[in-house]
Amino acid sequence: GSAPPGPVPEGLIRLYSMRFCPYAHRTRLVLQAKGIRHEVININLRNKPEWYFTKHPFGKIPVLENSKCQLIYESVIACEYLDDAYPGRKLYPCDSYERARQKMLLDLFYKVPHLTKECLIASRCGRECADLKLALRQEFCNLEEILGYQNTVFFGGDCISMIDYLFWPWFERLDVYGIADCVNHTPALRLWIAAMKQDPTVCALLIDKNIFLGFLNLYFQNNPDAFDYGLSC
Repeated sequence: GSAPPGPVPEGLIRLYSMRFCPYAHRTRLVLQAKGIRHEVININLRNKPEWYFTKHPFGKIPVLENSKCQLIYESVIACEYLDDAYPGRKLYPCDSYERARQKMLLDLFYKVPHLTKECLIASRCGRECADLKLALRQEFCNLEEILGYQNTVFFGGDCISMIDYLFWPWFERLDVYGIADCVNHTPALRLWIAAMKQDPTVCALLIDKNIFLGFLNLYFQNNPDAFDYGLSC
């Protein structure tokens, strides 16, 4: 396996990531939005180096490591840490109630990552996924109701905030997963998606659809080179 990396340089934070992982995508969005100087080490999740288990006991991503050798993992916790520990634009609201409300909204989202993944696996393996898509549409209806009740473009109000970035990675993947039709019945959610696509942070991290599809093709063939797909030599 690869040699372990050296210490994190002073003034930087390191992200252990995987280019196509939605959970790592959350952390990258926050790093980008706040303009935090950072470096990225991508982990091959099918062939994890032994040293990586000293960074996360189960070898999961994302993990943040700072110059004090402190490790922070779990995507939501990592994003909150970045917002609290670094100056500049605050992504979580300062108001205690609004901050709590965003965390409650996140609770309503918890089925979406699992359902999108199951839809992808079913379609790639040639299995029927109508029931999964129906369940996903229902989750999107719940989110649609929230936007309608709030009468705002974004989930945190009139401007993008942390909750929008925490939701976004799964919506960016709807098209490449072949389930974009699951938002056909949710006009407010579609407006939110369109607004998110105009955000400079989101735009900076968009992955080319053909590269993403190339990764998925290799991934479902159990090809360990999938994780490097699209990188220039």
